[in-house]
Amino acid sequence: MSFRTDRFGGAEVVAFPRRAPSAAASKAPLPVLIVLHQECSTPGRVGNALRALGHRLDIRRPRFGDPLPETLDRHAGAVIFGGPMSANDPDDYIRREIDWIEIPLREQRPFLGICLGAQMLAMQLGARVAPHAEALTQIGYYPIRPTAAGRALCPHWPEQVYHWHREGFELPEGTELLAEGDDFPVQAFRAGNAFGVQFHPDVTYAMMHRWTTRGYDGFSAPGARQRHHHFADRAVYDVAERAWLDHFIDGWLARRPVLAQAAE
Repeated sequence: MSFRTDRFGGAEVVAFPRRAPSAAASKAPLPVLIVLHQECSTPGRVGNALRALGHRLDIRRPRFGDPLPETLDRHAGAVIFGGPMSANDPDDYIRREIDWIEIPLREQRPFLGICLGAQMLAMQLGARVAPHAEALTQIGYYPIRPTAAGRALCPHWPEQVYHWHREGFELPEGTELLAEGDDFPVQAFRAGNAFGVQFHPDVTYAMMHRWTTRGYDGFSAPGARQRHHHFADRAVYDVAERAWLDHFIDGWLARRPVLAQAAE
C-alpha cells in the first residue's frame, strides 16, 4: 500500500509551534510509539527527550513479532529508528513497517523516521532507496546544510551530524527538502507532519561506544571515518546536535492534524 499526495509541500513552512498550556495539561501526555529493530536497540537520546517532556514510550519490535497499532489515536506520535537492515530487504516485517507508515500519513500524526526509518518513509511515498553510485558510505560526522524551509521550521541546525549508513534515498515527490548533504543529497525532509532524517541524532555516548566496537568492520568502507574521529568530532559537534534535537522533538510533537485545527 502506498500513500502519495502532492499536498505535503503546498503549505507554507513556519517555525515549530510552542506547546501552549491547556486544560488538558494536568493529564498525562499520550505515549509515543517507538519502533526498534534489534533486541539490544534503545531509543537513545530521542527517548530521553520524550521522557523529559513527560511521554511514556510504547516500545515495539515488529521484527520479533510485536504488532503495530491500527491507529495512532492513542499515541502522541511515532518514531521508527534505524538498523543494519535495508528498506529494500524482502523480510515480511520490513514490508509491514513500510506499509504501516500509511497510517500516520493518513491521520496526519507526528511521525519521525531516523536513518532506516527515513528510508522507509521515503519508500512509502514512492521514492527510491539505494546505495551510493560509487559505493560511498557515511559512518561518522559529516556536514549538513539546512535549506530555507529547514531554517524556517527549526532555525538552529548543527554544522555536522552523526551518520551510520550505506544507502540513501531520493526526495519523494510532493515533499519538502529540509537539509542536504554532499555524497547523500537528501538529509532531512518533511511530508506534512511526517519527517525523515538520514542522520542519527539519537546516538548517545554509550551507543557510540557500542556501535564503533561492534561495527568496526564498517570502517573499511569508502568514505567511512575511523573510530577515533567519531569521538573527536563528537566533542566539537554534539552540543549543537543535542540542542537541535530537543528543539525539534518539542516542536514536532506540537504538530496536530490540519482538520483538527480547522475544527477548533
